[in-house]
Amino acid sequence: MTTTNRSTLAEAFWTWLRIGLLSFGGPAGQIAMMHKTLVEDKKWISNERFLHALNYCHFLPGPEAQQLATYVGWLKHRTLGGLMAGGLFVLPGFFVILVLSALYAAYREVPAVDALFYGLKPAVLAIVVGAVLRMGSKTLKSGFALALAAVAFMALFAFAVPFPVVVFGAALIGWVRSRGPVDQACTVACGDEEEVPEHAKPSAARSLRVLVTWIPLWLGPVLLTGLLLGWDNVYARLAVFFSKMAVVTFGGAYAVLSYVTQQAVEHYAWLTPADMISGLALAETTPGPLILVLEYVGFMAAYASPGALHPFVAGALGATLTVWVTFAPCFLWIFLGAPYMEAVRANRSLSAALSGVTAAVVGVILNLSVWFGLHTLFGQVGSWHGPLGLRLPVPVLSSLDFWALALAVAATLAMTRFKLGMGATLAGCAGLGWAVRMATQSIM
Repeated sequence: MTTTNRSTLAEAFWTWLRIGLLSFGGPAGQIAMMHKTLVEDKKWISNERFLHALNYCHFLPGPEAQQLATYVGWLKHRTLGGLMAGGLFVLPGFFVILVLSALYAAYREVPAVDALFYGLKPAVLAIVVGAVLRMGSKTLKSGFALALAAVAFMALFAFAVPFPVVVFGAALIGWVRSRGPVDQACTVACGDEEEVPEHAKPSAARSLRVLVTWIPLWLGPVLLTGLLLGWDNVYARLAVFFSKMAVVTFGGAYAVLSYVTQQAVEHYAWLTPADMISGLALAETTPGPLILVLEYVGFMAAYASPGALHPFVAGALGATLTVWVTFAPCFLWIFLGAPYMEAVRANRSLSAALSGVTAAVVGVILNLSVWFGLHTLFGQVGSWHGPLGLRLPVPVLSSLDFWALALAVAATLAMTRFKLGMGATLAGCAGLGWAVRMATQSIM
């Protein structure tokens, strides 16, 4: 029988606020910090239960770290605890990103500011590479898991297979694998006999209350925006797009970014590829979920089409609407599905299916790291089309930015080999990049 410590609501508030303020490093770093705080230090939840919740959150669309915080907060202190944990995980970063988005929109054409972001982009690439290495070392502990991650990467990178197909396919493969010997499939849930609290037991009445409450909270603003302003208005487009994104993008924040980048840059033309990478750099330097980069996208889209409003007011409204329709469904997924996940925690087949998703997510993150690498290191990236839907990005070698390559390599070594903190690495790359860019601009 696993034992865990109890906590008061006040203690939980300060703990979640501290996590929200210090949640740097993207999903991998945030999940590692929550594990140390909640499992190792405070012992609020067992390691098995933490991993079971994490695998469920990997299976959901949206940011797994914020959903994991909501899950644990709900498990410990009911709905209020889930709202508090998930909200405090987001709010500090929301306000910081709002200010930084406004500064970027106003001063991005200033050479000194452009030079600063020039140094941040290679550091962002190093952070994403680090996420691949950390998650891979913890997840890919067998040849089967490694092969599943490789297949997921190739499906996304070379054949543009939709994210839902990759994730559900990985779950199916994991489930089929569970029909084999127990020692191959029983990965996280087996042997955890921790008692399920009364409020965490599923019921049809509770599920109905959750649906009746959260669907209007999530989609009500979308409907009102479209009806009052017209569906071609930038706010309606943002609300509809990010509401759809909240449903169809699986694999966590890094997976979301691949989909959003394609749509926001190529389809809607709200941002350029350079703007998108700058937005990720902003999100990496602030606390909170990496998916808060979507707030920056919403700000920039509304800022560029303010209508009768001041551009900064329009941008703030676009950012707020984007964050709302992005995170409201995250609470819905947890409050609706978590009780059922608790009820089947010891199910060997389901555990194996969720573990298959976890392995595939490593391939998803690798896909993103390659995309960012190409657009950070090369000024021009083309595309090659082959048989069976094969499509590969082809960089123009002559457009390679050697300074960006050097900064990316240095940042990767600093964080992986010399264990330099993310903040120090970002600051160092920003400073070096600024010096290099200003020096080259003065020579030209």
